[in-house]
Amino acid sequence: MTRVRIPPTLREQTGGQRELVAEGDTVRDLLDDLMSRFPALEDQLPFANVYLEGEDVRTLDGLDTEVNPGSTVILLPAMAGG
Repeated sequence: MTRVRIPPTLREQTGGQRELVAEGDTVRDLLDDLMSRFPALEDQLPFANVYLEGEDVRTLDGLDTEVNPGSTVILLPAMAGG
């Protein structure tokens, strides 16, 4: 199992939880697991940056990045502006 840290802006969709446990072999699997349990996240996750052990998954294999049991994933809302 992998721990997924939820930012304050997404906690309303997760019942106020700061951290969730998700299952899957890839980041995509983890996010699918979360969305199946918390459907309100589906509209929000496309706008979130995903970090695995502090590394932006976009610099790895994106959503296909493999996740080891016990890893930590952090979701951060994308910020717009200039």
